[in-house]
Amino acid sequence: MSRRRGLRRLLVLGLVLALIAGGVYTAVAFIQRSETLIAEKCTAAVGSREADLATDQAANAALITAVAVRRGLPPRAASIALATAMQESKLRNIEHGDQAGPDSRGLFQQRPSQGWGTEEQVMDPYYASGAFFDALVKIPDYESLEITAAAQQVQRSAYPQAYAQHEDMGRAFASALSGQSSGALDCTLKSPEGPGDVQAVLGELTAAFGNVPATTDGTTLVLEANGTQAWAVAQWAVANAKSLSVTNVGVEGRSWDRAARNGWQPSEGQSGLVTVTVAAGTS
Repeated sequence: MSRRRGLRRLLVLGLVLALIAGGVYTAVAFIQRSETLIAEKCTAAVGSREADLATDQAANAALITAVAVRRGLPPRAASIALATAMQESKLRNIEHGDQAGPDSRGLFQQRPSQGWGTEEQVMDPYYASGAFFDALVKIPDYESLEITAAAQQVQRSAYPQAYAQHEDMGRAFASALSGQSSGALDCTLKSPEGPGDVQAVLGELTAAFGNVPATTDGTTLVLEANGTQAWAVAQWAVANAKSLSVTNVGVEGRSWDRAARNGWQPSEGQSGLVTVTVAAGTS
């Protein structure tokens, strides 16, 4: 009798363990398919430097760097600007100041009372970035200065050493977004929330870089660009993939696929062209 009870207990235990194992397998499979646990972010990895930004911060970093590229400024200028904006606003276009500058606004916390422009102007990221670079290029030999020193000469901050903590981030993202480092920017994203609009992508890209020869083919934007400009445009598209519903970017024989989440991979593609594909709508 006791042997039967023992066998029954073993069978029950085995059944329970099988159910637990099956439940664990199902749960793991569900989590792998589910996107609820995906932490969206953008990473710039250049040499030994690697830095992460939230997707909205990365989009602003791309905008600032594109303004530098459009003006023909070196990546060093973008590095200084990104470190500055990170310290001043966390790379977000904020509508308020602080005790030291109650009228400070925007990405660089520029103060209308100190001649940076109107409140409306400094809240325009393109204007604010241009104003920062206008001041930066007036500094003799700014490229050879420490980032903190150059940033301080522009900003006149009460905490000049604070910029130093953002130097590695500034250098990594500036190198990637200026196109100096190919395949250096990757964004981990969930699936698009809705369809994309290639004309909207073109409009934003034109605002950032100026006129880039382009054609559209359904959900794909085809741009003519070479070398560092091609990689600047391509990695700008990745940095803006979340807000513009970009699903794939191709450049110089490599492609970034949003769904694959495995960074830049070798692919077929015509040299001199950048392709940006957006999510298609449902029919």
